[in-house]
Amino acid sequence: MTDFHHALRSLRVWDTDLPSFDPASAPPEPLPLFRDWFTAAAAAGQTEPHTLSLATVDEDGRPDVRTVMLHDADARGWHFASHATSAKGRQLAARPEAALGFYWPVQGRQVRIRGHVTTGTPEEAYEDLHARTTGALASALVGRQSEVLDSPGTLAAASAEAWRRAEEEPDAAAPTWTLYVVEPAEVEFFQGDARRRHVRLRYRRTPDGWARELLWP
Repeated sequence: MTDFHHALRSLRVWDTDLPSFDPASAPPEPLPLFRDWFTAAAAAGQTEPHTLSLATVDEDGRPDVRTVMLHDADARGWHFASHATSAKGRQLAARPEAALGFYWPVQGRQVRIRGHVTTGTPEEAYEDLHARTTGALASALVGRQSEVLDSPGTLAAASAEAWRRAEEEPDAAAPTWTLYVVEPAEVEFFQGDARRRHVRLRYRRTPDGWARELLWP
């Protein structure tokens, strides 16, 4: 057995007590439950609970996925931000649908979201960027996300200049920085169970509001 396979097969999941989840007690809409689970994950010590997987589709219909950061979750939907000129920005411009995935192993929980994607206003994008750190602004000012890089030295020089500008001009704008909002059509909450009797509760948007249904694990 290779070191890889030995490591892979020796791993276990959910080696701590998991919280219970009674789907009958769930609220009629998914947002309050998401906020409760997010807060509980943070309180339980989950590392970076605000990171999520974002899946999009490229021009050839091939799926693409990456990890991004949650910026908000409100009545409009789930918010994240990036450059409109990035790979995900171009993909969302061509096909504005996305799926999000949160995984909080400290509590054996997942949340999956699918829906249409809209963009915020330039003013919202500016406010979003400038509510973050100097490093976030510097990174946005570098731009050119997903483009081919000729050498690490080129990146180092561009980053140094961006940091200088971010520190000297904290109100500087990054024109391609865009706020995206996933308007949910489906939201699924997964609660793991040590005996594999996982609870899966799906909210599905209908013309009459949110329908709730249990799924087989």
